[in-house]
Amino acid sequence: MTTQPKASHFINGEYVEDTNGTEIDVIYPATGETIATVYAATPAIVEHAITSARAAQAAWAAMTGTERGRILRRAAQIMRERNHDLSVLETYDTGKPYQETSVADATSGADALEYFGGIAASLTGEHIQLGEDWVYTRREPLGLCVGIGAWNYPTQIACWKGAPALACGNAVIFKPSETTPLCALKVAEILHEAGLPAGLYNVVQGMGDVGASLVTDARVDKVSLTGSVPTGRKVYAAAAEGIKHVTMELGGKSPMIVFEDADIDNAVSGAILGNFYSSGQVCSNGTRVFVHSDIKDVFLERLAERLDKAVIGDPMDPATSFGPMVSQRQLDIVLGYIAKGKAEGARLVTGGGRLDREGFYLQPTVFADVTDDMAIAREEIFGPVMAVLEFDDEADVMARANATEFGLAAGVFTNDLRRAHRVAAGFEAGTCYINTYNDAPVEAPFGGMKSSGVGRENSRAAIEHYSQLKSVYVRMGDVEAPF
Repeated sequence: MTTQPKASHFINGEYVEDTNGTEIDVIYPATGETIATVYAATPAIVEHAITSARAAQAAWAAMTGTERGRILRRAAQIMRERNHDLSVLETYDTGKPYQETSVADATSGADALEYFGGIAASLTGEHIQLGEDWVYTRREPLGLCVGIGAWNYPTQIACWKGAPALACGNAVIFKPSETTPLCALKVAEILHEAGLPAGLYNVVQGMGDVGASLVTDARVDKVSLTGSVPTGRKVYAAAAEGIKHVTMELGGKSPMIVFEDADIDNAVSGAILGNFYSSGQVCSNGTRVFVHSDIKDVFLERLAERLDKAVIGDPMDPATSFGPMVSQRQLDIVLGYIAKGKAEGARLVTGGGRLDREGFYLQPTVFADVTDDMAIAREEIFGPVMAVLEFDDEADVMARANATEFGLAAGVFTNDLRRAHRVAAGFEAGTCYINTYNDAPVEAPFGGMKSSGVGRENSRAAIEHYSQLKSVYVRMGDVEAPF
């Protein structure tokens, strides 16, 4: 692995090792082999990261937005030039096919660096005239931001959290998932190569205890987590204790509604993207696919035909379009849900089994005749399992679609213009799609409602979550007082 990082942590502009930390094996999901070992951060490593970040932040905040933006844009350019190597590393880290990582991971990270680098100079306050007096506002950084990443998009998440934080003048400590620890180190390396001053983007490894030590430290001003709802509850509570700013991008059980007038091939494509891309390991996936009874049979038929065309194999082969699950643990969780689906009476249309080969491969799986009360229709599976439910009436399907604690995403396929927008308006979800699914451009806000999270990532909306406003009242005349 030519692209492998040089040590476990990246702190104060350089790679740092401390072998006193717990060993974390990095497993290649396609073979089950250990391809690297990193060490969890010791208290000394965490302290080094926090003190370095705090020391560097003030000078960074004092730079102009234009200067900060130039560095972020340069980093984006380097990421694009190294897309091949970064994509290979992402595939080693996650098991996702190179066909996917080469167009969706480092490229998405580079988009974030470029976008926030581009708007850094425009992050201004406003002037409010009040007769002869006036108020002006200043947009100021929060200080030290901690990002805690998930294992499904390690490069992208490292940039989605780092880019807006840095654009606003903050310092960052990023803790990747212990399952996929390698990619964020390369993001840090590239940012510093692009001219980011030392101490401003640090990466430390570890499990939940390392995350907790960062979240509860009084010197940390903001926590941004991408993860599951149970993890989110814990992190949110810990951050609330210190009245810290938070962004929570959590899980979902998102609905995708396919009306009888939908373009079937597009709807099937959307269902494939919303259930089987990244082997189904995407938080916004539309895993409850509500199909109108008039077209259910033809939809399932077309879907089965398309799934037969999935090329399951070596993720490094550019022809492979479907790779392994990220870990044995995740594979076991998903197999457990498949067993529940069968036990509760759902009809297995295709897939449902582990593939007889090394690595953590599971067949793309589709259940039909699913009812709203089944576990596979209520709980987030985070694997390649699609639940197809039937409906006849718009009002009824909207009530069913919204009957969940989650509210991350939702999609609708229809050629009726008014219905498309009516349904999108009616969804209780933060990220909605019409005649498409899972597009996530950096220009658009991304995030959830209800238990699926608070705050937004990407777009100008993210700036609100990485900066704070200060109001300054200027009186031009004398000050009156009662005595």
